[in-house]
Amino acid sequence: MAVSGGLAVVLSAAAILLPSPYVLEAPGPTFNTIGEVDGEPLIRIDGAESFTPEGELDLTTVFVRGGPNGQVNVFDTFRAWVDPDDDVIPEQLVYPEGTTSSEVQEQNAVAMTSSQESAIAAALTHEDIDYTQELFVVGLGPDSAADGLLQDGDVLRAIEGQEIDTIAALRNALNDADGAAVDLSVVRDGTPTEVSVTPKESPEGDFQLGVLLGSTFDFPFDVMIQLDDVGGPSAGMMFALGIVDNLTEGNLTGGRHFAGTGTIDSEGAVGPIGGIAQKLVGARSAGAEFFLAPADNCDEVIGNIPDGLTVVRVQTLDDAVEAVETLGDGGDAAALASC
Repeated sequence: MAVSGGLAVVLSAAAILLPSPYVLEAPGPTFNTIGEVDGEPLIRIDGAESFTPEGELDLTTVFVRGGPNGQVNVFDTFRAWVDPDDDVIPEQLVYPEGTTSSEVQEQNAVAMTSSQESAIAAALTHEDIDYTQELFVVGLGPDSAADGLLQDGDVLRAIEGQEIDTIAALRNALNDADGAAVDLSVVRDGTPTEVSVTPKESPEGDFQLGVLLGSTFDFPFDVMIQLDDVGGPSAGMMFALGIVDNLTEGNLTGGRHFAGTGTIDSEGAVGPIGGIAQKLVGARSAGAEFFLAPADNCDEVIGNIPDGLTVVRVQTLDDAVEAVETLGDGGDAAALASC
């Protein structure tokens, strides 16, 4: 009996320590985008007048364990299941089979870099500061109007003779054509080429080429964002807010403590992110009074708001700036959109 009991204890302990096919998400640290990291400003602007704002505009993070970065064991998984602040997610829903740790790190780094560039563009758009954007084709959508006409790597230079310097300029020209064929000037493998494409109307009523676009930017001054060991695109909106506050005299926050999350594109549209329940907890734990949440995440926000935290729903950078200014001036949160 003693031997059997000892064997049972050993087997139970071994079972608890077995790898678990789950990913665990927990609240991560926050970083003040108008503050400092290791004694240096998180955001620094060179070549343009900038200011030193007060208050806090925290980007929020999620601490992720499991998957390609190292499997968790059964004990850790059960502990996360009983913790109301953690989420337990099947690994295959987070990472495609065969994904390696280096691939995850590379994808996160690329997403972070792209997010920062889009945040700078969005902030400059909000401040009415001109910049140029070069668009290039990175793929064709299903049933694309440009199938057989545009190729991966094509750089879009002009539409109907008008320079394409932002994605908004391209979109406006396509809608102005109202479904008629448009002449595009592109550079393909270094050679200027002319292409005629008849756009297709989307369910939303916009006319589109049906291509996936990448972009590079040429900004009139340098914006440096210093933040290591954080990846992914979800800090975009808070980066943009921090840049706007640095470019604006006075304190956007009124000295109050804000946090938030959300992707952003160069035109200032805010997109949904993952792990928002954990980010709400992390924000409140760091002392935030207000949280800016993407409108498309509202279903996950409801029922997960910590006591003492007020959540404001935003769809654009303009919404976010307005919310921070209103609350920073002591305005009524009830007058703002919420989840």
